Amino acid sequence: MYYCNQIELTMSVVPYKEKQTTKKEQVAEMFNNISHRYDFLNHFLSLGIDILWRKKAIKLLKADQPKQILDIATGTGDFAIEALALNPDRVVGVDISSGMLEMGKQKMKRKKIDHIIDMQMGDSEKLLFEDNTFDAAIVAFGVRNFENLKQGLIDMHRVVKPGGKTVIIEFSRPRKFPMKQLYSVYFKSILPVIGKLISKDQSAYTYLPESVDAFPDGQNFLDILSEVGYKKTECKPLTFGIASIYIGVK
Repeated sequence: MYYCNQIELTMSVVPYKEKQTTKKEQVAEMFNNISHRYDFLNHFLSLGIDILWRKKAIKLLKADQPKQILDIATGTGDFAIEALALNPDRVVGVDISSGMLEMGKQKMKRKKIDHIIDMQMGDSEKLLFEDNTFDAAIVAFGVRNFENLKQGLIDMHRVVKPGGKTVIIEFSRPRKFPMKQLYSVYFKSILPVIGKLISKDQSAYTYLPESVDAFPDGQNFLDILSEVGYKKTECKPLTFGIASIYIGVK
């Protein structure tokens, strides 16, 4: 019952509380609104640490040498680009935000890697791929935005080949002094102000700490991964527990 409540809570946190639309619709709208400043804000607000987190996560797939990789909630494709270090044949990035995808497609063309990275519109909870299609699935800061967390993880598991690995980066809540207190002040007081000034969308950076608070991190999330069928699950905390890398094998 505890985990069920956590999943429902994740679903109930939305960016625009005054609207009656679904979480999925609101998340798409939010990312469309901030897509033009997303990359800058992402790196600026994390002081560039998010880049190091992605590199570390991709290294966890090095021994597996996946050739077909799915990047779920790809946004503008930063994680997909990082995955090229694995020398894959193909990386598919899916996202529900047309604005983020357009920025990502432009980025791929500038970098001349659009022949390897395929950016597609897609619902993370209803992936349009056959079972057992990909050697690996990756997600960076996307699973807490799922409308139905468990369903998204089930579908992710479905499209990965048996023995394939899923690597997820997500924000978590530091538990120890003084990082716990510093994190709380920054996430709840400073980040929303900076986010509003630069992106012009206050709700997006108010939603961020709220969605992190609602997310069942750590062992709670590992238990959900196991419940949907993943094996050999691991959690690797990053930077004093600000974020975590989760690993599961199908």
